[in-house]
Amino acid sequence: MDRSKRMNGFLRFARDNAVWLLAGFLLTFASSFGQTFFIAVFAGEIREYFGLSHGGWGSLYAIATMASAATMVFAGTLSDRFRVRVLGAGVLIGLGMAALGMALATHVIVLVVAIYFLRLFGQGFMGHIAMVAMARWFVATRGRAVSIAGLGVATGEAFLPIIFVALLGLFNWRMLWVAAALILIAFAPLLYLLLGRERTPQSFSRDSGSQGFDGRMWTRGEVFRHRFFWLMVPALLGPSAWMTAFFFHQVHLAEAKDWAHLTLVALFPLFTGTSVLFLLLAGWFVDRFGCAALARLYLVPIALGYIAFALAPSPAAAGLAIILMGASTGMHTTLMATLWAEVYGTRHLGAIRAMIAAIMVLGTALGPAISGALIDLGLALPDQFFGIAAYFAAAAGLAIYATMALPRHRGNDAQPV
Repeated sequence: MDRSKRMNGFLRFARDNAVWLLAGFLLTFASSFGQTFFIAVFAGEIREYFGLSHGGWGSLYAIATMASAATMVFAGTLSDRFRVRVLGAGVLIGLGMAALGMALATHVIVLVVAIYFLRLFGQGFMGHIAMVAMARWFVATRGRAVSIAGLGVATGEAFLPIIFVALLGLFNWRMLWVAAALILIAFAPLLYLLLGRERTPQSFSRDSGSQGFDGRMWTRGEVFRHRFFWLMVPALLGPSAWMTAFFFHQVHLAEAKDWAHLTLVALFPLFTGTSVLFLLLAGWFVDRFGCAALARLYLVPIALGYIAFALAPSPAAAGLAIILMGASTGMHTTLMATLWAEVYGTRHLGAIRAMIAAIMVLGTALGPAISGALIDLGLALPDQFFGIAAYFAAAAGLAIYATMALPRHRGNDAQPV
């Protein structure tokens, strides 16, 4: 009976807020075209055309990504000043132009610039705008809103790689980037029409919003000096760095395991299905128990997953590892979108989350660069997974220590939705 009531409540919430949730879904789906799991589909063609080694390709990618992370620290504050319909539509057009730049790149400098804008507008801005909007528009149901909006990138992760890997057998890789550009530019007017009326009462940062730790609204400078933030940095960096490395070096990973690339990519929907399930479960969990409780456990499955994948003798056996990785990834998506609003309040959330997004984007730069250099030194990616698992174990311990100092979840039942 309770389960039926919860399901009916969830469906009613989704129906009543469909327009705003669809806008969040659209933004996170669009971010897929700037995410590593999509760009890495073309890694073989890009490395061949530009004559790059694994380490060279990883280094160029890291340079462009780190530059985009530095830009996000400052540009991300725009979400505190502009409506989502205006900022989101503009970023969609920018991301489309970046995809077109990939199609036209014939010099390595143009390639780096195109990747910079793909990472800035896709990996950085798209998800940032969506999650800041969800955190501001919803309070009591923030976890559910974030989890539903996050289904966009999960959908892209499940279907875009396998679709575009298949299309690579039929079309030139540059033509596929043109197709991606056209899709993104078409999304811009759709988003603008969807958000003709933004959800109230928290459409703007000047609204009172919800308070954070110690009953106040924290500024970005205060967050930067707070111990909790620094203890959570390894947890911020980890999934971004090492899941990015996993997808970025997917061609090498398939070769190291002696599997066909398409066989490995065929496992990605399993990863996505699990991440979607735990994305939704984490949304309910956060609304009921708070972010701190989730932060203490969500990195355990991914640590086990990397060990399982390293030892997997076949793609079928790797399925368990993919499930474990997907579980942590889904929880990570929800947690990183809700934790900062719960701990530090929503008034300066755009500026705070811009800093958080920059750190996560930095992680996506470091992971492929480090793993690519190790591959060039002769350490295959599956052998690196044991060290990555140890990293996640340590990050989990720091997250547990960090959250012990936070007050117990205050509960959102009396808060506005």
